[in-house]
Amino acid sequence: MGDAAAPAAFDIEAQRAQIQRAQEETNKFVAEQHKLMAEAAKLNRDRALAPWQVALSGMAAGAAFFGAGAAFIKLLGA
Repeated sequence: MGDAAAPAAFDIEAQRAQIQRAQEETNKFVAEQHKLMAEAAKLNRDRALAPWQVALSGMAAGAAFFGAGAAFIKLLGA
């Protein structure tokens, strides 16, 4: 009777270990998915802000050219 209990206990421990490994793999997969979703959200945010960045850069460049033109006109004494 003692022999019958040992294989059953071993089988339960093997199943428990298999379940634990499956849970660890699932947790690892979920963590990776969260990381990928965060990266996707960042890319979407960057994509939404890109036109504004171009517009502000263009305005800054325009202001710099206007200032350079005013300085050049002042230098010529006109």
